[in-house]
Amino acid sequence: MKFVHPGDSHSHSLQVLNALYEYDDFMASVGSMIDLGSGPGDDLIWWATATTRDEDPEPLNIRCYGIDQAPAPSAIKPYLNIAYQQGSFEETIVPHPGGFDVLWCHDAFQYAVNPLKTLSQWWHMTSKGGMLAISVPQTLLTQRGQLAYYLDSHSYYHYTMVSLIHMLATAGWDCRAGFFQQRSADPWIHAIVYKSSHAPQDPKTTTWYHLSELALLPESADRSIHAHGYLRQQDLILPWVDKSLASLAQL
Repeated sequence: MKFVHPGDSHSHSLQVLNALYEYDDFMASVGSMIDLGSGPGDDLIWWATATTRDEDPEPLNIRCYGIDQAPAPSAIKPYLNIAYQQGSFEETIVPHPGGFDVLWCHDAFQYAVNPLKTLSQWWHMTSKGGMLAISVPQTLLTQRGQLAYYLDSHSYYHYTMVSLIHMLATAGWDCRAGFFQQRSADPWIHAIVYKSSHAPQDPKTTTWYHLSELALLPESADRSIHAHGYLRQQDLILPWVDKSLASLAQL
């Protein structure tokens, strides 16, 4: 899904960013972050200029890194706490001592040619207990009672909540403690997950049952798998960062 007007992508990402900003302890704990597919740099600047929510706000001084295939956008140049690397977020590993506290990927993951390998590489780039936030468009929709499919250039996969949870858990991301959102009539899937102590699993041999045993899946996913042998989207009940619960059976 392509945004039509400049700034629309950042306006959309603010829905998640503003929700995260409500968590003071979390924001204060972030020492470093990387924007994977940073585009024009609006999200990078949001992280770089984040402050406390005190009456007299103090800058959080988060060390920010951007990576994108395009040259560095001019908008980020005035910010001393932003570094930038031109390259592919699949092929270029940005070194950072101890790993990044936050990996941010808004409207970019759909262009990953090898998404499982990419998620596994990102696991290795993350600090212990660090966070990954992904927002990816769903390209399989229901319109007027009929299934509708679309794919932009350089995008090769249709993502669903089930497929994204499957990939994340297989790549070592803790989806049990994570947050997910997929709203009715909104073709976007949002996921916030954490680096688990389990290294990425071999996708050729890993089963749903194995992921369940490792406690990498939401509890509602565990119940669905043990009842049916596989994960059904209509069985998922998932929390979001605003502390709401959503049943995907309603979508």
